Amino acid sequence: MVKEQTYTDPVINILRVVLGVFVGIFLLITLFQAFYTVPAGYRGVVLTFGSPSMASAGEGLHFKIPYAQSVALMSVQTRKYEADAAAASKDLQIVSANIATNFKLEASMVPAIYRDLGLAFEPNIIAPAEQETVKAVTAKFTAEELITRREEVRLEMKELLKQKLAFRGIIVEEVSITNFDFSQSFNEAIEAKVTAEQLKLKAERDLERIKVEAEQVEAQAIGQKNAVIAEAEGRAAAIRIIQQQLDSSPNYIEYLKVEKWNGKLPVVTGNAVPLISGLSMNQETP
Repeated sequence: MVKEQTYTDPVINILRVVLGVFVGIFLLITLFQAFYTVPAGYRGVVLTFGSPSMASAGEGLHFKIPYAQSVALMSVQTRKYEADAAAASKDLQIVSANIATNFKLEASMVPAIYRDLGLAFEPNIIAPAEQETVKAVTAKFTAEELITRREEVRLEMKELLKQKLAFRGIIVEEVSITNFDFSQSFNEAIEAKVTAEQLKLKAERDLERIKVEAEQVEAQAIGQKNAVIAEAEGRAAAIRIIQQQLDSSPNYIEYLKVEKWNGKLPVVTGNAVPLISGLSMNQETP
């Protein structure tokens, strides 16, 4: 008995192969779509058909429903937001400041932040809060105090900004005032004041120097005076001693003459014999 052979259209075979390939690719893609990774320093917000869940995914590998769910990653690392702000000081000086805020997101509030603020929370929330903070704090200080009490100003800005952003789930770690700019007239007034202070200090130093020099001259004069007095007292003492010797010995002057004699006789002309005062000459003249 001869078996009947069935005929298969080659086109159908090709279609089956192509369909199998597409199904395999789809299954692979679906498998990969079912897993996602949250890197270090991030939290994942799972969106089911665009609606965020109220629990965030931590770091590591996670599962999600393919095509129905997607994941938005949000950083919880510390970062910096920097902006310029203008305000008026207590004495109505216009002040421009550059404020840098170091902040991070509260990990447990990441889903609420994404739902309420989205990813553009820096320009929409932090920037206005910085502007309000600068205006509120600057109005409490004069322009000069903003310079001399800069650290106090910075700390007050930091505390106020913390209060404004805490309920939003934004943690303020540090606030820095990188620059203060004032009007030209105020800068000129400050420069004039600094110059006056420098001149005052120079005058005080000069006065102190003159005072020291005068004291030195006075001390030198006193020293010279004391030296003259000491010399005079020494001479007076010597005179008193000599007078005492004269009173006790009338021949004391003759003794002094002999003590100072150099042993030479004076030269005289004629037959006269030189005599030494105070000495007795027993020899006869030839």
